[in-house]
Amino acid sequence: QVQPVESGGGLVQPGGSLRLSCAASGSIFTIYGMGWYRQAPGKQRELVAGRSSNSRTNYADSVKGRFTISRDSAKNTVFLQMNSLKLEDTAVYYCNADLSEYSANGDTTRRDYWGQGTQVTVSS
Repeated sequence: QVQPVESGGGLVQPGGSLRLSCAASGSIFTIYGMGWYRQAPGKQRELVAGRSSNSRTNYADSVKGRFTISRDSAKNTVFLQMNSLKLEDTAVYYCNADLSEYSANGDTTRRDYWGQGTQVTVSS
């Protein structure tokens, strides 16, 4: 069983910065992509940023120019550098990993995994 684990959330003032990390561990064969989603109270979960295995990235319009996603492939880890944070960035941030994992019989199965979420609160 693969488990992405997020860290780095917290409380920050408007205009401040935070860096989120997500490490995926387990019987991983290959990772096709990793990304970050967020869900604010009363709203649907939305994509914030994604990065594929060939280093292509995509961002929500609301975070372009402020957030940067990067990845350490050797450590199966993805980062989200968040700068110039705004009140509306407040949400629970979830890591997503699209990967293939080894099964008990040695086959591989492609699956989507989610982290448990980390709270980001932007407040003065």
